[in-house]
Amino acid sequence: MYKKLDINNWSRKEHFEFFSKFEEPFFGMTVNVDVTKAYAASKTNNGSFFLYYVHKIAAVVNSIEEFRYRIKNDDIIVYDRVDISATLTREDNTFGFSLIEYKEGFTEFTEGAKAEMERVRNTTGLFTRSFDIDNLIHFSAVPWVHFTSLSHARSYTFPDSCPKISVGKVIEENGCKIMPVSVHVHHGLMDGYHVGLFFDLLQQKLNE
Repeated sequence: MYKKLDINNWSRKEHFEFFSKFEEPFFGMTVNVDVTKAYAASKTNNGSFFLYYVHKIAAVVNSIEEFRYRIKNDDIIVYDRVDISATLTREDNTFGFSLIEYKEGFTEFTEGAKAEMERVRNTTGLFTRSFDIDNLIHFSAVPWVHFTSLSHARSYTFPDSCPKISVGKVIEENGCKIMPVSVHVHHGLMDGYHVGLFFDLLQQKLNE
């Protein structure tokens, strides 16, 4: 479900009109987050750290309205819920695009995510889901590299306003576990303030 944003009475109308004309309207930044407590919590009962932090990221994305904005033609719509399209790897080191539905409850979310992971790993090729939806974030994990910056392959002619979030390798630093998180978003829909809010809320949730 979604509603249409009243652009004419939106404080960022001029910003939207300005940045939407760019060939590349996305901007991004990479921040190291402390996952010490999150990692320990995820390992209770041999749990999955990957699913733990993906759920936290999805919860933050859904809590910030601007991360649920999408551009359709000349309108902006606001989705009630945003899901996760994660790149999931297979044994042959290829990956496929998935669709993991966001659930507020972690147990319910995990059950759905595990079923989707199993489905993708038993398919071949890149496109394993429908591409006629955009109430999602594009998510990828790069656990082999502790990156300090990241760029994305982009088709400038393809209409796209979905946030892109990636995480990298966890390293030990001063007794803490540190993980890089990269966020790329459409500048017509949000600014640095909103990305900063994302990182603040994410760190809070990882510390819970």
